[in-house]
Amino acid sequence: MIKDVDYYIDPNGNWVFTAAYHEARGHCCGNACLHCPFDYEAVPEPIKTRAKFIRESLSKNSLDAIHPKD
Repeated sequence: MIKDVDYYIDPNGNWVFTAAYHEARGHCCGNACLHCPFDYEAVPEPIKTRAKFIRESLSKNSLDAIHPKD
């Protein structure tokens, strides 16, 4: 894995996988990952709805400030 391509480390020290990493995997893992390019298809409700809300909220608050490449 390549830092800033496959993942980045958020301000809390968590590894966050990028959309590129998930696309290379080829499917939704069901863990409600922030950058899931598969629209959380394997995530059960109500977690799916909450994950979509969180992603929308973050993008409105400039997700680019956290990680400009994704």
